[in-house]
Amino acid sequence: MPAPPIAHDPAATPVAVVLGGPSAEHDVSIVSGSAIRDALDASGYPTETWLIDLSGAWWRLPDGFRRDGRPQADYDDPAGLGATGPVQAATALASLADRDRPPVVFLALHGPFGEDGTAQALCEAAGLTYTGSGVAASAVGMDKALFKRLARGLGLPVTDWVEVRAGRWATDRDGVLAQLEAFAAGAGDARLMVKPSRLGSSVGMTLAHTAAERPGALDEAFRYDEVALAERYVAGGRDLEVSVMGNEPAEIELYGPGEIVSGREFYDYQAKYTPGLSETSTTAEVTPTEKATILKLARDTYRAVGAEGFARIDFLVADGTIVVSEINTIPGFTPISLFPALCAEGGYDFAAVCRRVVDLGLARERARVRHRLTAADLPR
Repeated sequence: MPAPPIAHDPAATPVAVVLGGPSAEHDVSIVSGSAIRDALDASGYPTETWLIDLSGAWWRLPDGFRRDGRPQADYDDPAGLGATGPVQAATALASLADRDRPPVVFLALHGPFGEDGTAQALCEAAGLTYTGSGVAASAVGMDKALFKRLARGLGLPVTDWVEVRAGRWATDRDGVLAQLEAFAAGAGDARLMVKPSRLGSSVGMTLAHTAAERPGALDEAFRYDEVALAERYVAGGRDLEVSVMGNEPAEIELYGPGEIVSGREFYDYQAKYTPGLSETSTTAEVTPTEKATILKLARDTYRAVGAEGFARIDFLVADGTIVVSEINTIPGFTPISLFPALCAEGGYDFAAVCRRVVDLGLARERARVRHRLTAADLPR
């Protein structure tokens, strides 16, 4: 089927693509953002690229800049790429907002700062239109502990878990390990998936096979966050993904599920981003009933957190059991990412997905403008 026509003129819609960021997903963001920028540029948008370095400083890359196969390490020195900066976020965003035609900010940031509501709040404060979910949905989607609590409270199926805070781990290691031992014993399987609560791309994630491996797994998770999750292992779980686009509940588009077959024991960082190590399919082999269930759960999850624009919902499927793994409110746009590939089912090529995301950001901004208060609206 053909993709819906966009409701704006690309030539009259400047876009500022923001990539990088002060998180462990900095390098992945560079790949995603570069691909997005190239696609929008080829579609006729006036584009510019802003790189956020690992310290949080903002740099504007030269007009017409392209990655052209540069390794991500080259971006560690923005000045060496000819970038202008560094400036603080407020300065960079004010410079965009002060223009006669402020650009749409395409947030191609993954992980903390970019995907957790921080960058979204900065754009809101500057009065800039931006892509993707708003502050609250981004924050809940990024924080796996909060997301799982919300999902379970609404009756969505998620794996059982235990939350561990770094402060408790530092002062009561024996107590934490005893709690995890009892938790694992309850399922009859010693294996636990240990991960940071607020990070993506499987960074800091470890499959602890035995009790002896749990301390190291927790130490690794606490390198990246103050809260770690220990989840029951889903033996034989298949990794399925659904792409979602839309703002209003009645207009949500669902594509998939696709499937990831990891080339490693689980779908870790290396399996995700090493070309050829894992295999992907845009058509997972599931029964019609399973597909209907997965798509319904994807819609319910998207609506539960209040997501807008676009997202990817991940599932684990094993022995007829389907559980929601997580929601990614800024999924990858890399050459091996399933999110844009699944949207081909709706008639979208890669560039059309990027155009649709911009369109949805503009549509949300138009809806918000209608509800902004003036002095006449204040109760006095």
